[in-house]
Amino acid sequence: MLLETLSVVRDFPRLHEITSVLIRYGWGDVVKILGLANMLERAGRLLHWQTHDEIAKLDLPVRLRLAMTELGPTYVKLGQVLASRVDVFPPSWIAEFEKLHSQVPPVPFETLRPMLENIWQRPVEEVFSEFDTTPFAAASIAQVHRAKLCDGTQVVVKIRRPDIQQKIDADLRILNHMARLAEFQMHEARRYHPVQIVAQLRRSLSRELDLAKEARNIDTFSRNFLDDPTVHVPKVYWEYCDEMVNVQEELIGVPATRLDEARAAGLDLPLLARRGADVVLKMILKDGYFHADPHPGNVMLLPGNRIGMMDFGMVGRISDPRRDQIIKYLGAMIAKDEEGMLNILVLWAGDADVDEDKLAYDVGEMVFSYDNLPLKDLKIGPLLNDATAIMRENNLSMPPDLTLLFKSLISLEGLGHQLDPAFEMSEHLESYVKAFFLERLSPEVLVKRTQRGLREIADVLFGLPRDIARLFRKARRGNMRIDLDLKRLDHFGVQLNQAANRLTMGVLTASLVVGSSIIMTVEGGPTLFGLPFFGLLGFIVAFFNSIWILWSIWRSGRE
Repeated sequence: MLLETLSVVRDFPRLHEITSVLIRYGWGDVVKILGLANMLERAGRLLHWQTHDEIAKLDLPVRLRLAMTELGPTYVKLGQVLASRVDVFPPSWIAEFEKLHSQVPPVPFETLRPMLENIWQRPVEEVFSEFDTTPFAAASIAQVHRAKLCDGTQVVVKIRRPDIQQKIDADLRILNHMARLAEFQMHEARRYHPVQIVAQLRRSLSRELDLAKEARNIDTFSRNFLDDPTVHVPKVYWEYCDEMVNVQEELIGVPATRLDEARAAGLDLPLLARRGADVVLKMILKDGYFHADPHPGNVMLLPGNRIGMMDFGMVGRISDPRRDQIIKYLGAMIAKDEEGMLNILVLWAGDADVDEDKLAYDVGEMVFSYDNLPLKDLKIGPLLNDATAIMRENNLSMPPDLTLLFKSLISLEGLGHQLDPAFEMSEHLESYVKAFFLERLSPEVLVKRTQRGLREIADVLFGLPRDIARLFRKARRGNMRIDLDLKRLDHFGVQLNQAANRLTMGVLTASLVVGSSIIMTVEGGPTLFGLPFFGLLGFIVAFFNSIWILWSIWRSGRE
């Protein structure tokens, strides 16, 4: 398994850098358990097992955040993905992950100019009447410049760093193998689902690296809010867009992080809080396509008390069945319905081994703690945090789309309270839940759901004879196959293969010793130092084989 991790020689320098940073920040035990240090040292790359005293005094979450920051964009993004996994990590860890930002020195514009002019097939000066070569924002994946089109339209130009793809690809290869190793070697790591998290990271980075995909996300949100005058989504200028660059309208207003300026501009902050809640709840509960990171830095307060949304690199999508589950859970949460909440949590747990009695007790305790609280004082953020804490304490994890959604709702409530301390998210949510249930009971929706259900039943019934016939044919031919996914089975196979190799080498070595002993008694033939040459050669080869076998056995005991 570890040899597969390091099959590509070009990843050695990056792996050495990663392990060195982890050791320096006090994560050497993880490096040892995964066997990374042994492999690097055998490859001739020495590691210095030293943690600075100042670092050793820091808490574990802080040390991990510092290590991720130093390792660059892939690990910063990994931390941001982990920040959404409130069902897996406790609040102290989530708080550190949320601090991760990838502000780095910008790439000089003259380095980017050839790439842009190759994409646009003309000089930058022919595309823009003005272009600020100094970026106003520079992260590890892309940087953003202000510009003005030839017709006078103020735009922002987001440009991907030209050298970032190869480094991220190497990091993802290493992370994927490390995650698989962690699930094999570290029992306590399995509850965190490292392979699943790396897969989520890969999807997230793929979306963020493709700036044309972000532009498509913007267009989707524009269509969803086309008839809503209270929301403004930037216009995309597709003729200048590519996976390496996108050009979009610049929103001119007051960032939601500057509330004093918003008040001075005469904006109605309580009204903006309500409108912002309506925007996000519509995204989640009606459209099923939502901005996954609605923090104040991504919201612009525009004249006329309008909401401007920015940075659509991270979006979430939920299917119709999942949206039904979310509505039912939120409705049960507001109504303090223990049974309704429990049923949905068990459904979200999937195939995990659930202790339903303990889970029911924990849900009951949570509901009891809010039993006498009026609806207007019910805070959605703490309720969702309590629900994810229950999942975490019961070793259950939520699907990634739900963790993004929960994080989005929590961010929304926080933003609403910043705009208006009297803002009550629960009241807004209750009205949306009621409207959703009324809509589901309408005759049109009931007819559609009945038709869909009948079609699915018919498909199953009419397909059943074919499936049974196929099953019996396979059984007759002896081709029936059952796939079993057993933990550590692959690792056991590797160990068995290594043991067989050592046994084979031992038998060959013994044969060499016996054969060479016979040759030594035969006269004639070439000699060396007065001894039969082939007999002496056999003893030398047998000696080195014996050394290899002893070293292999000693090494297997240390891994």
